[in-house]
Amino acid sequence: MNEQTNKLQRPVKSSEIDFIQIGKRLWCERKTIFWALGIGVVTGLLVAFVSPKEYKVTTTMLPQEESEGDLGNISSLASLAGFDLNLNSKSEISAVIYPQIVESAPFLLGILNARYTFEKVDHPVTMYDYYTKINKPGLGDMVRKYTIGLPALLRKSMQGKVTVPVTGEDQRRDNITYLTKDQDELMVDLRKRMVLTLNKKEGYLTLTCTFEEPLLAAQVAAEAQRLLLESINGFKLRKTGGDLDFLEKRCREKKKDYENCQYRLADYMDHNQNLFASTAGAEQERLQNECNMAYSVYNGLVKQLEQAKIQVKNEAPAFTVIKPVVVPLIASAPKKTLIVLVCLLLGLVAGCGVVGVKEYVKIAKGRV
Repeated sequence: MNEQTNKLQRPVKSSEIDFIQIGKRLWCERKTIFWALGIGVVTGLLVAFVSPKEYKVTTTMLPQEESEGDLGNISSLASLAGFDLNLNSKSEISAVIYPQIVESAPFLLGILNARYTFEKVDHPVTMYDYYTKINKPGLGDMVRKYTIGLPALLRKSMQGKVTVPVTGEDQRRDNITYLTKDQDELMVDLRKRMVLTLNKKEGYLTLTCTFEEPLLAAQVAAEAQRLLLESINGFKLRKTGGDLDFLEKRCREKKKDYENCQYRLADYMDHNQNLFASTAGAEQERLQNECNMAYSVYNGLVKQLEQAKIQVKNEAPAFTVIKPVVVPLIASAPKKTLIVLVCLLLGLVAGCGVVGVKEYVKIAKGRV
């Protein structure tokens, strides 16, 4: 009985973490933690003050849809003249795919090949020439590359990417776009620096451009707006222009058919003026029906042709700029305080980790 009582009174080992003991151990090893904190602060200050400044430009656009508007008035006037024009069509391209257009290779190549004004150059040059021939990576770029950008650098070195070295007119063959290694690297970086987002709830677009120079960020944003508008309207014009060419060709064919029917009817009536037989009247009626049908088809195509011409002349923009591009005056990055705090936190974690490793090694040696 006494043995059982002693077993019950014997303290049981707890599986809970003893935070007090951990705190005491960390305090004993506070010198190691202080060293880690110091290294973290120094690293944070180095990254914060050496990293190049970045300026952000944000512009807001509202996509336009082709509605009745003034074209509805044209349709009403046309109906008075006997034309029934249905001009209440909407845009051929949804705003949902605008961000995909901005991320496409042809669009990004247009941005890279456009000329901009840089602080280091006294004349406008293309972004491709500037970053491949003129601009050299500075100390801040090297620090950022081998600290914050180290994971991406390692991943890139492990991929072993293969590219086709072609430029100029050979850049696009057989509806396939070929990129050089420099172009591909610049486009990857450009996709991070130039982002177009769609607010589906409110229905507006936000274009954000971030670069090392404030004027460059504003220039790229303006060029992106221009290229996006040109791409969308170009697609619409190609679509409508193709329809216009098709309708013009069909109108010429049906006009010729109608004129042939008129000629056959007139010729028959000229040669059968004095005939009153039923067969002659039936033949004349048949020719008259053919002529009416040919005219009906021709008249319908003429209406569609006029509608297509009005749509081609309607050069309404694909979007309206709500918040225009403005050259920023204050840098958006680097956020020095945040960088120092993050490095300080990492230093604290690293110091605690070193203390934990030391304790584990001591326990392992004691067991051995």
